[in-house]
Amino acid sequence: MATVSFREVVKDFGKTRVLHGISLDIADGEFVVLVGPSGCGKSTLLRMLAGLEDISGGSIAIDGRVVNEVDSKDRDIAMVFQSYALYPHMTVRENMGFSLRLRDEKRSLIDERVARAARILNLEPYLERHPRQLSGGQRQRVAMGRAIVRDPKVFLFDEPLSNLDAKLRVAMRSEIKALHLRLRTTTVYVTHDQIEAMTMADRIAVMNEGRIEQLGEPLELYDHPANLFVAQFIGSPAMNIFDGMVRAGAVEALGSRWPASRGAEGQKVKYGIRPEHLEPAPSGIAAQVVVVEPMGAETEILVKVGDASLTVMTRGRSTAGPGDRIFLAPQAAHVHLFDAASGQRI
Repeated sequence: MATVSFREVVKDFGKTRVLHGISLDIADGEFVVLVGPSGCGKSTLLRMLAGLEDISGGSIAIDGRVVNEVDSKDRDIAMVFQSYALYPHMTVRENMGFSLRLRDEKRSLIDERVARAARILNLEPYLERHPRQLSGGQRQRVAMGRAIVRDPKVFLFDEPLSNLDAKLRVAMRSEIKALHLRLRTTTVYVTHDQIEAMTMADRIAVMNEGRIEQLGEPLELYDHPANLFVAQFIGSPAMNIFDGMVRAGAVEALGSRWPASRGAEGQKVKYGIRPEHLEPAPSGIAAQVVVVEPMGAETEILVKVGDASLTVMTRGRSTAGPGDRIFLAPQAAHVHLFDAASGQRI
């Protein structure tokens, strides 16, 4: 296992700068997820750590050793790709052991490590099959097994679940997390799916336009987003955000007074509240129901307040229907205020 350190890492493609001085320390055995929208630089940062992209500035260190000029094969990392990257003419056993054969390892060591990885990933019945005979989830497990047999210092995952269907993604999330808990190998995982990030990470780095917007534990980012970008990116359904102004200890917005305990008098703000903290009540802020989406244990309700569309998430079933007038009670303890000009948390 190993630590990973990024120090003021810069990446330029021609005259275009895509990474703007990224600094990040990853502890030994930690599972860190890089999350952000497409084009934010997260995969580029991972590929630089893997040695697949050159570094334009700054340094990357693995276990205290700067690897800027070290070949990918000599960095003692293993990478799992989105596309699985399996050799179609090789069996599962041959695919998993291929990297060790390239190193001219002893046959006994290869067999031992392949057997161990197959046991961990429940691949023992499939060792003599070819990739075409496997499901998507089984192929992804083979790709993970190929990484495990190398016994690397660092695992790298580049959106490994994006080719799987929704049900299988959920199952594979659990498998990857369980694998990390078992092996305790330092892991850097890239995804654009914030649910993956929330459920798997020890810490999340939220990236946007080549910068880290916030770094922290999943619930820290959920409960205390540093700015509007993080607030809107983390959480599903997304946080409700609308314009307002601080007046006499509350925020005037959408024709109503919304509870708030922060902000200077007269300050223009973005008012944020998550759907589960906006509860239907006998009285409060008037809203009109637009759409009701029952999901069994929860019900998602789209409402109009003034000229804004807001999402409400309630436990259990709802008797409200489209066109109904209801009242909402925002939970004051869970209100988020952001400066309208800078977008930073107040």
